[in-house]
Amino acid sequence: MLEIKQLVKKYHTGDLALNGVDLKVEKGQVMALIGPSGAGKSTLIRCVNRLEKATSGEIWLNGENIVKMRSGKLRRARRNMGMIFQEYALVERLTVMENVLSGRLGYVGFWRSFLRKFPQSDINAAFGLLEKVGLDTMVNKRADELSGGQRQRVGIARALIQKPDILLVDEPTASLDPKTSRQIMRLICELCRERELAAIINIHDVALAQMFVQRVVGLRFGAVQFDGPPEGLTPDVLTMIYGEEDWEATIESVDDEDDLVTL
Repeated sequence: MLEIKQLVKKYHTGDLALNGVDLKVEKGQVMALIGPSGAGKSTLIRCVNRLEKATSGEIWLNGENIVKMRSGKLRRARRNMGMIFQEYALVERLTVMENVLSGRLGYVGFWRSFLRKFPQSDINAAFGLLEKVGLDTMVNKRADELSGGQRQRVGIARALIQKPDILLVDEPTASLDPKTSRQIMRLICELCRERELAAIINIHDVALAQMFVQRVVGLRFGAVQFDGPPEGLTPDVLTMIYGEEDWEATIESVDDEDDLVTL
C-alpha cells in the first residue's frame, strides 16, 4: 500500500536527514517509528505527505509515486493521508465540530467550506467520530477550552473524517501525561484495527511503542537500524538505535505494565 524506496532528504545546509530509507507498510498495519532526536522520524512523515520535498527516492501510495506529483494531483492524494500533529494544529477559536469538519476541506468546494456549509452526511460522520473518541458532549466547545488529551482526540477525529488509507501520526503523546498518553495510543490503534487503516506513528516513548504496536522501525542518522516486532527491541538493539543506557529497566517496566493489564 505504502512503499518507500531509497528515500533521501538533504537540507540546503548540507544536513542529511534521511539516508536511503526503504520501507513497506501494508493495509491495516500500525508501525511505530522510534529513534533519537534528529534521527529523521518527523522528516520521513513530512516527506510522505509532501510537507517536505524529498531530495531523491520514491514514495508509492496505492500505486502512485507521490514524489513526482504536481499540485493538483497531490491535493487529491493527500485526501488518502490523515495527519495527526504533535501540537494538534487546531483552529483555537473554532468549535470541536468545526475543527473536525475541517478534515473534509479537500472534498467540498471553496465557498461551501468558507461558509461552513457541509453536507449532512459529513455532519453525521463527524457526530459519529466524536462519539467514538469520547467527545460527543463537547461538540460546541471551542478548541481553546480543551485539555491536551481532548485536543488530540479532536485531531484524531479530524484525520479519520477524511476516510484515509493511512494515518501519519507525529509525536501524538509528546505533550501528554503518562495515563493520557496510553489512552491516546490505545485509541489510535483500536480505530486503525476497526477501519483496517495503516499507520506510521512517530513516537519518542519506546515503552509505549512496545505496548501498543505490531511493528517497530528504529532510525538513527536517517537510516533504518531495526525493523521488526516490539519484542525484538532487545537491550543490544536499543543501544544500536539510541546509544548506551540501562535498557533492561525499560523492558522490565513494559513487562510489568503488561502484567497489570492482564490482571
